[in-house]
Order: sequence, then C-alpha cells, then structure tokens
Amino acid sequence: MTVQTMPRPRAATSPGARTRWVPGVLGAVAAGMVPWVFVLGRTLPETTQVRHWPAVWIGLDLAIALGCAATARWYHRGDARARLSASAVAALTGMDAWFDVLTARPGTELTQAVVCAVPELTLAGLCTWLALRETERLS
Repeated sequence: MTVQTMPRPRAATSPGARTRWVPGVLGAVAAGMVPWVFVLGRTLPETTQVRHWPAVWIGLDLAIALGCAATARWYHRGDARARLSASAVAALTGMDAWFDVLTARPGTELTQAVVCAVPELTLAGLCTWLALRETERLS
C-alpha cells in the first residue's frame, strides 16, 4: 500500500513571491480599529430592535454547518484547504458563542446560552487545532 502525502507549501522568501505592502496595510487597519472601538463604545445604544433577527442566527448556524461539512470532506481527503475552512469555523463558532451569551436576557436564557457556549467553544478549539496542524498530518 502506497500512501501519498501532499507537498508542504514553501515559504515565500523572495520579495516577488509576496506582496510587501500587505503587513503595512493590515497593521494600519489594526491601529485604526483601536480608536474606532472607543467611538463605538461611546455612541452605540444600550439596546436596539433588530429586523430579520431569526435570519441572522439561522444564517450564522448554516455557515457553521457548511464550514464543518467542507472541513470534514477536505480533511478526509488530506486536502490542505481543511485548514482554511477550520479557521473560518473556529472564528464563526467563537463569535456565535460570544453573541449568544451577550445578547441573552438574565435568568434562564443566559443559563441556556452559557451551557450552549461549552460545545460551541469546544468545536472552536477543535477547529483551531486542525487549522494549526501541519499539512502533511492531515491525511
């Protein structure tokens, strides 16, 4: 039985292999977000009514489900794209838990959100672990 492994991606070492401006742009965006967070903290209302609330949560959960399906398929095939989809699922699941807890009303709703956050954050941890694994170890 012969097992084929995927070649490991080479690091971009030559100046032409990567774009030099990307770190500067991302650093500027990160720096610009700091004052923006303070603006939001001072200007956003404490409460608000949201249109299409069910569609927001259904869409988020569907995105997580599709991401899990894609990750499972690519991981099963030993495809390096599993790392990318796992990263997205980790981010979406962490965000889902965050918003579930912070938008819950005190009492039973909050307790339920915290209980549901445990498997959500466990999935986020699993996906983070998958995303950080070396490509050869996917198969």
